[in-house]
Amino acid sequence: MPTDALLDRLAWILPAAITLAIGIVAIMGLFGGNQMPVEGKTVLITGASEGMGLSVSKMLAQKGANVVLISRSVDKLEEALKAVKAAAKDPSKQRFHYIAADVSAPSYATPILAEVRQWNGGRAPDIVWCIAGMATPELFIDMDMSSLRRHMDVNFYGTAEMSHAILREWLAVDAPVEKEAKHLIMTASVLAFYTIPGYAPYSPSKWAMRGLADTISQEALMYPQNVKVHVVFPGTILSPGYAREILSTPEITTILESGDPQQTPDEVAEVAIKGLERGEYFVTVAWLGAAMKWGMLGGSFRNNWFVDTVMSWVISLVWIFVQPDLHGKIRKYGKTHGHPSKSMQDRQA
Repeated sequence: MPTDALLDRLAWILPAAITLAIGIVAIMGLFGGNQMPVEGKTVLITGASEGMGLSVSKMLAQKGANVVLISRSVDKLEEALKAVKAAAKDPSKQRFHYIAADVSAPSYATPILAEVRQWNGGRAPDIVWCIAGMATPELFIDMDMSSLRRHMDVNFYGTAEMSHAILREWLAVDAPVEKEAKHLIMTASVLAFYTIPGYAPYSPSKWAMRGLADTISQEALMYPQNVKVHVVFPGTILSPGYAREILSTPEITTILESGDPQQTPDEVAEVAIKGLERGEYFVTVAWLGAAMKWGMLGGSFRNNWFVDTVMSWVISLVWIFVQPDLHGKIRKYGKTHGHPSKSMQDRQA
């Protein structure tokens, strides 16, 4: 078959196959119940004053959540708070609050959680969703190294600081053990699956986030408390942040992204929330993200195209057996030795 004809056929078959797979998963999710109910729960959201963060805040308010909005600008937060209150399912019962903070500041998260506990009757938030982020696309040798550090501070450390602080509360030795799960949600990017030229300052911060999530989601299995970790992977979001982003985007980046799906903040928020309600760990919001997730080896250079491709298929099957074994050992350790922090304290005594 001529190459052009094959590519044309694949262009029709691949999206159809992906859509069918997503549909099957969605139908299966209908029988699992809502894995992340929010009515009456307190949800803390960073980056909540605009874009995806604001859309998520309003949609969770519509579902009955109490929402705490975190962002840097007081003016934007005050406007966002009005919009979130207006979206509330039951304004007479729901409560809303905002805190101005810079997520790139070291140790920013602990004081925020202390203020939330005081506002929330001594209780920590039930759900924490880290959305705050930035992107200033540049070619690697054209950028200044300070740009890479800034992206890591906002995107990775901003999420890592909050994750560390809230997990220390949820998984403390004396923290309550409850049937309903607490949820920690990170917001990465499809570029954490595979990146392209122009995202040298940005993509490393999102890849690092994925590595952190993979680590702590396994560590959480050792603890008696019920804590779930999730990662959302948006693509192009037509938000105020994107309007700022394209001011520096290299031409080659624009060319390579020309066929990518573009979604509004509301569209991304709606699909992401549905994925979380299905209990998904890696939550993608468009067909491109799903394809990139399934082909995580992506377009990285291969040592040998044939060997690496075949072995990627083989290892995908091997993980069916390896992952349950690893996770079983982790859970067994927690049950045998008790709370990991207390066990460590006993050994050091």
